[in-house]
Amino acid sequence: MFSFSDLFQWDRFITPTIIKTFYWLVIALICLFGLSGIFSGLAAMAISPFGGFLVLLSSIASVVVGIVFSRILAELILIVFRINEHLGAIRDQGGGLR
Repeated sequence: MFSFSDLFQWDRFITPTIIKTFYWLVIALICLFGLSGIFSGLAAMAISPFGGFLVLLSSIASVVVGIVFSRILAELILIVFRINEHLGAIRDQGGGLR
């Protein structure tokens, strides 16, 4: 993890350790909104069965798509930091461009 003193020093990035927590928070929010959509779809089935079914299917599909896209976004952020680490290692080895 990271310590409180890491917040005031620029030797190390704290985002790679925090991004996993934000990822799980986003997953929880997506699931809560998905459950809300499922319940509203079930309630809408009492008024219009076809319309409620469409709301139900779209909320399930949006949960799946939201989870996949949030994972892709988290991995893209982590890739940027990983590239930075690898470039720093190359620079430290003296293999930089001249």
